[in-house]
Amino acid sequence: MTRATRRGTAGRAGRKEIPGTAHDAVMAVDAVLAEYLDARLHEAHEVDAVSAREMAGRVAEFVQRGGKRLRTAFVWCGWRAAGAGGDLRTPLRIGAALELVQACALIHDDVMDGSPVRRGAPTVHADFARLHRAGGMNGSEERYSIAAAVLAGDLALAWADDLFTDTALTSAYGRQLHREWRALRGEMVAGQYLDLRAQAVGSSAEDEAVNVATLKSALYTVERPLALGACLAGAGTSTVEALRSAGRCAGLAFQLRDDLLGVFGDPAVTGKPADEDLRGRKLTYVLALAVRFAAESGDAEAVVALRPGKVTRSDDEVSRMRAALERTGARSAVEAEIARLSALSMRHFGDSGADHHVQEQFASLLERAVGTAPARSEEDDA
Repeated sequence: MTRATRRGTAGRAGRKEIPGTAHDAVMAVDAVLAEYLDARLHEAHEVDAVSAREMAGRVAEFVQRGGKRLRTAFVWCGWRAAGAGGDLRTPLRIGAALELVQACALIHDDVMDGSPVRRGAPTVHADFARLHRAGGMNGSEERYSIAAAVLAGDLALAWADDLFTDTALTSAYGRQLHREWRALRGEMVAGQYLDLRAQAVGSSAEDEAVNVATLKSALYTVERPLALGACLAGAGTSTVEALRSAGRCAGLAFQLRDDLLGVFGDPAVTGKPADEDLRGRKLTYVLALAVRFAAESGDAEAVVALRPGKVTRSDDEVSRMRAALERTGARSAVEAEIARLSALSMRHFGDSGADHHVQEQFASLLERAVGTAPARSEEDDA
């Protein structure tokens, strides 16, 4: 999508026209991001041309490279569920700030995991390594690329905070918005650290896997965006709590699906390798279930394949781990849990008082996020 097209979308979704669907909001936020990033790049060039080109430019390019913009869509759902009050551009700006937080998280996550590919292209640290080689720079290529990527993630977070703060200051509900934002950042960092720690100690605990998934992804992907959107519209306590419950269930289902894609997904579709979580034995819910199921069933081969100990694993060992996740029934159990959480999320969202159109939009968005349509209860058909 060209920059001119993005700006045109912003004009159509400006103050006089509410984005009619979550998809419209996603399209519109690209224009908000393009406008905001243009301004930040201009400022960066005024400070220093080299850092603007090599650092700020890479961050801006990464943010605009793609992504599902799920957080923006969930902000829109929360805002519409609560009545869509206030300035129509505000939820788009909050969504844009969340996309910048997501960029920070992905850049840093890729450094921690040593991932070479993201969104179908080299990760930011891999691109900095290429820059180091091409420029014939001195010193360690690895240290340079990691340090530069950490700074790039920090810059994305700084831009996110600036955009959010500017937006919240113009809102009558700025204090409530700030509480959600502050919690979101703290939860995300805590979850990322617990993920790193669980991998380092070789944990196989199911409750720990759920806690990591909740803090690292579920809260900041769905629950907090829904609550931010609701706060923008001045929602009451009961509405916000219903949306929180819906968001927590949907967010956990999303992370469980992401875990499965990290093992069984097609890299051509996901834009990232399908063996990194297994190669580093990252603690996920599907791994934790497989460890328990293997022990309970006496599957000695699976127990050996899944046990902690090795820092990295060979292709053959990764294949045996993947087979164990299937054979123990862990993959099927996670699929069932995703379906249960999705259905529960829809029931909670209905309790928010959102109209039928917004509920349909949330259901469509949930299906997109978790890969399967949420089951409808008999009450839904009544």
